[in-house]
Amino acid sequence: MASYMLVRHKVRDFPAWKLGYDAHLPKRLEAGLTERHFLRGADDPNEVIIVFDAADLGRAKAFAGSADLKETMQKLGVVDKPDIYFVNG
Repeated sequence: MASYMLVRHKVRDFPAWKLGYDAHLPKRLEAGLTERHFLRGADDPNEVIIVFDAADLGRAKAFAGSADLKETMQKLGVVDKPDIYFVNG
């Protein structure tokens, strides 16, 4: 059974956020996350929804709750509380 992590949040400035998101790739790879779908809101292009394949839900959950991710999101301009879901398919 495949496992996934879904993330939804809004950002202040998408182009600036995207540069930082791309630079954070090594941390996502360490957590066993592979980007499957990258979406932006149809009505709000600063709303971002990302679906990741999660090789290991434990590592994915640790990454999602990490101080590094929280600090990175804040630094990159995430302006609301991210919604993060862990699901199986």
